Amino acid sequence: MPLELQLILELALLGVCTGFLAGLLGIGGGMIMVPFLTIILSNRGVVGDLAVKMAIATSMATIIFTSVSSVRAHHKRGAVRWDIVRLLAPGIVIGSIAGSMGVFALLKGSTLAIVFGLFVGFSATQMFLDKKPKPTRQLPGTAGTLAVGGGIGFLSGLVGAGGGFISVPFMAWCNVAIHSAVATSAALGFPIAVANVAGYIASGLKLTGLPPGSFGYIWLPGLVTIALCSVVTAPLGAKLAHALPVGKLKRVFASILYLLAAYMLYKGVFGA
Repeated sequence: MPLELQLILELALLGVCTGFLAGLLGIGGGMIMVPFLTIILSNRGVVGDLAVKMAIATSMATIIFTSVSSVRAHHKRGAVRWDIVRLLAPGIVIGSIAGSMGVFALLKGSTLAIVFGLFVGFSATQMFLDKKPKPTRQLPGTAGTLAVGGGIGFLSGLVGAGGGFISVPFMAWCNVAIHSAVATSAALGFPIAVANVAGYIASGLKLTGLPPGSFGYIWLPGLVTIALCSVVTAPLGAKLAHALPVGKLKRVFASILYLLAAYMLYKGVFGA
């Protein structure tokens, strides 16, 4: 099989899977995408440190498209809590820019791989345990919500995920219904992605040694192929989210996340 055709098929399969999972579980797809993009870029001669950073940035860029696609499906069902989106979005934009333009560019790829692995492991544990919140707990006030949004945006910028690994557990912890939490997380993925992508491009424009088709830290061939495939399957995942036992699915998915977290930790300690 020609190398370019193999690359397209690999990226297309990744896009199909991550788009579906973004719609189903509200995770933005980054937790699956980053490890596999790291592998794909490394296999094509990109040095480990840069491969991790480009995988994170490219993963985030695809979320612009998967978020729009999946949120439309959720919105049609009335599941998106737009009041929560409005409260969290300002902090998310501020935190995203601080993460992607500042800290991301300064940290080594190996450090980012370790951070990614730790947070994916944390997210998997939250999914697996499925702890129930106190019935009286509500969303914090304006200042608290702004701070939470800033944290979501900042950490998302470091790991290339759409924020669902924090926002879904946070909203569930505050007694937002799980289907609404997933749908709202999908909507929050858009401001997270746009703000972070702007930072990745700005901080990576002067880099040397980037592979062909790069725009800052964004790898355009990966972005285009994954986005085209993921926008097709994201609505399917969103549709099934309202019909399947998402709680049980999250436990299965958590087991997969542990393996991906272990790979990224290994990459950060030994390989990046």
